[in-house]
Amino acid sequence: MQSSLDTILLKVASRCNINCSYCYVFNMGDDNWTHLQKKISTATVDAFCRSIERLLRTQESIFSIVLHGGEPLLIGIKGLTYLLSSLRAFLPASYPISIQTNGILLTTEILDICSFYRTTVAVSIDGPKEVHDRWRTDHVGNGSFDRALAGIRLLQGHSDNAFLNTGLLAVIDPCSDPGEVYDFFKELKAQSVDFIFRDGNHDRLPLGKSSLDSLEYGRWMGGLLDVYLSDPDPVPVRILDDMMKVLLGGMVSKEGVGVTDFGILIVDTDGSIMKNDTLKSSFNGADKFGLAANIRDICLVDFIRSTEFISYRGSQRPSCTACRNCPEIGVCGGGMMLHRWSVQNGFGNPSVYCADQLYLIGKMRRMVSKLICDHDRSKLPGLLPS
Repeated sequence: MQSSLDTILLKVASRCNINCSYCYVFNMGDDNWTHLQKKISTATVDAFCRSIERLLRTQESIFSIVLHGGEPLLIGIKGLTYLLSSLRAFLPASYPISIQTNGILLTTEILDICSFYRTTVAVSIDGPKEVHDRWRTDHVGNGSFDRALAGIRLLQGHSDNAFLNTGLLAVIDPCSDPGEVYDFFKELKAQSVDFIFRDGNHDRLPLGKSSLDSLEYGRWMGGLLDVYLSDPDPVPVRILDDMMKVLLGGMVSKEGVGVTDFGILIVDTDGSIMKNDTLKSSFNGADKFGLAANIRDICLVDFIRSTEFISYRGSQRPSCTACRNCPEIGVCGGGMMLHRWSVQNGFGNPSVYCADQLYLIGKMRRMVSKLICDHDRSKLPGLLPS
């Protein structure tokens, strides 16, 4: 298997200014954040950049860097400027750097800095106020919708919005109305939206899912698909676009869609090199490698050639017989690794969302086939393989 990286999530702050009830970092049993320094140090930034410089020279394919947290903007103006200037001293503009933020701390000054260092911004917001504030509250229980929306409006109003604004991220609430949620993003004039499933596994079902065979999330996504394909001028929905691209014979590079080898690593605020941090929701310490490694002591180039990384990367492929024999494995790819966990079988299970995915894929196949048969390919813009 090729030793390369597609995405590096750099944890620049280990705390957050809000307290989302579903957060896998703070509220699903993992305690690593309590042992981490609150903000990344200049020494760790310098070590990371030295490692990136070597990776740039040895890896042919482009990789991206995502600044993450906690809430990454807690790093502050001075820290953000130092970090971005240091990264761009080595990385040309063709190498994406982005920030995933809750939007509350966005200011014109921060956006100016991001614009100068060619760093894009994605904001997390789950939908209309009543949906968002049900789960995304601050540390005293107040909703964060109004402050997040203000950040999005500030981003949309920036003179470099066309570059800076890479879209919104929403966590699905299966109790909400997918049509109302989509209409909210349409009215917001969102650049794009990526919807993600709640974290959960076979031992701890995701919120709103009553059993492994139930279809709450599949039906929600099916409702979203109905609205999406009926909109003559749709807001791009990445998960639907990616699934349809794969279904129609195309390729995507995204974990949890299609059969991909997705190279992702986390570098924590103290420099620790970790697996995908969403694994935290499986069990305490699930994102740790067997042998501790730190960016100050080992270069990323050497680490991704190690048996530790190669084994971790290979484990993203589903291992259970049901998945490997499933005719739809090429579309769903077995789903996200964290959704396969159980104490009994480890990650050797189908996704907890298997039934939902099969329902959605089946509906998607029927709808796409009808559109193609009706010669209405205009509703599949950019999705048909060349």
